[in-house]
Amino acid sequence: MTFTREDAPWWTTAVVYQIYPRSFQDSDGDGVGDLRGVLRRVDHLAELGVDVVWFSPLYRSPQDDNGYDISDYRDVDPLFGTLEDLDEVVAALHARGIKVVMDLVVNHTSDEHPWFVESRASVDSPKRDWYWWRPPRPGMAAGDPGAEPTNWESFFSGPAWELDEATGDYYLHLFSRKQPDLNWENPDVRHAVYDMMRWWLDRGVDGFRMDVINLISKVVGPDGALHDGPVTHGVLGDAGPGTNNGPRLHEFLQEMHREVFAGRRESLLLVGETPGATVDDAVLFTDPRRAELDMVFTFEHVGLDHGPGGKFDPVPLDLRDLKATMGRWQAGLQDVGWNSLYWDNHDQPRVVSRFGDDGEYRRESATMLATVLHLHRGTPYVYQGEELGMTNAHFTSLGQYRDIESLRYAEDARTRGHASEDQVLAGLAAMGRDNARTPVQWDASPHAGFTTGEPWIAVHPNHRTVNAEAERADPASVFHHYRRLIELRHAEPAVALGDFRMLLPHDPHVYAFTRTLDDVQLLVLGNFTGEERTVELDDAWDEEAERVLGNYPDPAALAVGVVTLRPWEALVLRRTLPAS
Repeated sequence: MTFTREDAPWWTTAVVYQIYPRSFQDSDGDGVGDLRGVLRRVDHLAELGVDVVWFSPLYRSPQDDNGYDISDYRDVDPLFGTLEDLDEVVAALHARGIKVVMDLVVNHTSDEHPWFVESRASVDSPKRDWYWWRPPRPGMAAGDPGAEPTNWESFFSGPAWELDEATGDYYLHLFSRKQPDLNWENPDVRHAVYDMMRWWLDRGVDGFRMDVINLISKVVGPDGALHDGPVTHGVLGDAGPGTNNGPRLHEFLQEMHREVFAGRRESLLLVGETPGATVDDAVLFTDPRRAELDMVFTFEHVGLDHGPGGKFDPVPLDLRDLKATMGRWQAGLQDVGWNSLYWDNHDQPRVVSRFGDDGEYRRESATMLATVLHLHRGTPYVYQGEELGMTNAHFTSLGQYRDIESLRYAEDARTRGHASEDQVLAGLAAMGRDNARTPVQWDASPHAGFTTGEPWIAVHPNHRTVNAEAERADPASVFHHYRRLIELRHAEPAVALGDFRMLLPHDPHVYAFTRTLDDVQLLVLGNFTGEERTVELDDAWDEEAERVLGNYPDPAALAVGVVTLRPWEALVLRRTLPAS
């Protein structure tokens, strides 16, 4: 179903801001961001103009994977504060018209969660079947090389199974060994999760971003067996065929919808993180008539610069590939469903370093990339610091990294000998998740105004010039450009609801498309290079076209059907179509 002005949900015109609490703002000098710190910065979010704040996990956690390993779903980790602090933050955001979305991590828990502690206590535990416990392969002894129940590889390198010495069984962990997967085949698990979700909604939150939600349904044989995946290297195989978009996934999501969201649906935002999902999958997830999710995070566009060796073996982006991928998702969800739009998040490197120029043209490339993204059809997500044009960390030694994925990758590369130390460091510097996790740069003071103590991870040295205080003082800054983009989405219906048409699909340098709603048409242009580029357009676009937005102070050179774009220039034009 195509949304119209009359029936479009509120989130079609919304912009979401992601807070990674550990790195946002520290209030007590312990070097870790916290909820009292968020309270200090709510006016920054209000000035930016965002409609929703999504918090990465705040729950009680051993912090093995920076909070994505949860030991208590109904409490705040003391690192971040208390439940009462969170209530105060939610109230402060609500008072400014900003909704609050919590991260929902229910594919797995921490191994310190009481459910898992009870599950591993005995093979006869009532909660044994709350997780994926399996004996060694037939004919093999527990602990033997290759005795794991399947050959699946963890997302964090190594086998996805961990031996429990006490019982001789293995448990499944698609991520860290301290993140055992919940068994959603067990209805008791599902209803415990639903009860927890209702508890949070009753407490006043406005929805959930559901972490790796399309992994909750595994492919289980009639005998309860899980099966090997295609071998990728050595003896380890791809878990994807047995875990991604499993056979009961839509059943589980629809059950969740009935059990948790019925009666309060219109005010909520439900977002699924769905690695490996296709356009066709996304249509099923986001068709409103199916009552599952509002939108999903696709990963295709952030995999385009992954080389033969994976994400830590990056290759230059081919803009034509980006246009083909983004265009396919726009077309696929044009009539049914909805897109999530993002460059940055806590798992991705900074886009201005990745697809832009974080040196001479940092401001221009950051604002161009933002313009191109936000003018697509979908709900844009702004990751903390993105609105300031923050860049990759450019770390030079392994000791500077904190992320378990990066450290496990480096260890695995060293063990297998498939990459030199220099190659490992280059891959981490380009693609490591810690690039997005350095503290938000609030001002030019020591530690960027993030903390009075020693930060948990190093602050970028460029905070002396790249910081919120300097950005707010400069009307042409990245920050103010984001404000104008958000205002445009709120004010111009064609941005939210207009049809999308890709232009110049084979041009390797310029991204171009139109958005059309009724008699209003917007033309969006972005130069993805540091050189001047001239492009030919429809003759109807001439010097009379209205300039809605640009990232240079003076207008681009526009003649009849021809525009010349300066390095990393973005341009949005508007015209009224003749009556048909």
